[in-house]
Amino acid sequence: MRSSLHGYWRANVRLIATLLAVWFLTAYGVSIVLAPYLNQFQLGGAPLGFWFAQQGSIYVFILLIWIYARRMDALDRQYDVHED
Repeated sequence: MRSSLHGYWRANVRLIATLLAVWFLTAYGVSIVLAPYLNQFQLGGAPLGFWFAQQGSIYVFILLIWIYARRMDALDRQYDVHED
């Protein structure tokens, strides 16, 4: 049982680290580092870099929450710790 819970925890931490990396790349990389390049383009009348900083990162964050919930549900079932 202990080995199984260790695997569950390891998979959980790996998932969180991956999703945090995606969030960081979106929030920092696209919204700050790539903003000058993206500002050449318009989306809804606003520069694309500004749009990603204000709206896009929120959409990505919501998507990451959805992905986390789906993957954790699958992990819970895989390691038989799910709630029914």
